[in-house]
Amino acid sequence: MSMQQNSLPRVLATLAAGALFGFGLSLSGMVRPEVVLSFLHFSDFGLMLVMGGAVLVVVLAYKVVPRLLNRPLLGDYFHTHPSEWNRDTAVGAALFGIGWGLCGVCPGPAIAGLGTGNLDLLWALGGIALGALVQGLVATRKAR
Repeated sequence: MSMQQNSLPRVLATLAAGALFGFGLSLSGMVRPEVVLSFLHFSDFGLMLVMGGAVLVVVLAYKVVPRLLNRPLLGDYFHTHPSEWNRDTAVGAALFGIGWGLCGVCPGPAIAGLGTGNLDLLWALGGIALGALVQGLVATRKAR
């Protein structure tokens, strides 16, 4: 199957998945930093259900579905997800967690939150973009 034949279904599936993801983030309250911060302060555990649901979806997508299907519905084969635990991964995870704890925002909910009219999230997205730029520059320098 060529890329031309299934590009429209892929685009539609991507749009549907993104819309569902944004709707879920909005419905769960994850687009509101004050809700996330109250969870991180251990005063509201409602987001634990959201995170548990996300873990369930990931486990199904990466572990169960490839065993049930010969190939993806819109692809040629199942890709592996390479991951490596090292110092850079630990530092990146720590920085992400600190940023999340300080402002109550991570990239997906920040973008979805813009759709709710919360334009203050542009500051958080600017910080996320700056962090990604610095990480890219550091990784490029290390690769040399």
